[in-house]
Amino acid sequence: MQCEARTLLFVPGDRPERFAKAAASGADGVLIDLEDAVAPDAKVQARKEAVAWLAEHHGFVRVNATDTPWHADDIAALAKAGRLRGVVLPKSSTARQVASVIHRLPAGVPLLALVESALGLREVAAIADVPGVSRLLFGSIDYALDTGVIASSPEEPELAWARSALVNASRAAGLPAPLDGVHAQIDDEQGLAASSRRSRALGFGGRLCVHPRQITTVHRAWQPSSAEVQWARRVLQAADDAKGAAVQVDGQMIDLPRLQWARALLSLAHVTAGRPPR
Repeated sequence: MQCEARTLLFVPGDRPERFAKAAASGADGVLIDLEDAVAPDAKVQARKEAVAWLAEHHGFVRVNATDTPWHADDIAALAKAGRLRGVVLPKSSTARQVASVIHRLPAGVPLLALVESALGLREVAAIADVPGVSRLLFGSIDYALDTGVIASSPEEPELAWARSALVNASRAAGLPAPLDGVHAQIDDEQGLAASSRRSRALGFGGRLCVHPRQITTVHRAWQPSSAEVQWARRVLQAADDAKGAAVQVDGQMIDLPRLQWARALLSLAHVTAGRPPR
């Protein structure tokens, strides 16, 4: 089963009073976090809260990394989470590691591999090919920390290669476009919009979010603009009128790839216009 969500919204596992608010945010998926957002002494209770909520509500869970003392118990506990939509594995580093976690998940539960290290990026193509991996996620902040990358501007040109590697690995493996990392500045709507448009341009299918107010902005970034939709309609109309002959639109020759892109834009506009969460 593949994950087609544009947005996954993090909510700390030890804050169950926030779960319902996250579910009502409009995000395509609620992502209960048992890892970074939860202090060590709250890990056990957070796990219990996640399992209890997932008995009646759909959602995803980010478990603790495989090299932590909480990981095995996280995986075992999720066998009781009846409406679990998927497990996010942080620090996904090798195909063998990812496959071993999938082997211990309940049958049919997808794994979303969060790539956030130099090793993970080196192995990303092999990770994407592991049966049971439903999507790649980019842990951009941790990756930059691991590699010593310091972004020179909000556009983060230094991370473009890493992002493109995830996009290429996803496409080659037949997975949905990956989800980009979080925009940590909650009140920076303009920056969130700009970075989300950049992510879409690079081939990402959405992004991870840390606050409900980010959801609308991110969804809007993946909605084709009115100019794109109008261009796509002109292309399809011109191609139809030409009946297979060569055609120009807005001074551009329209070949098969451009025609396919126009169809994809209209399809995306239809799908993203007020679609319900999945």
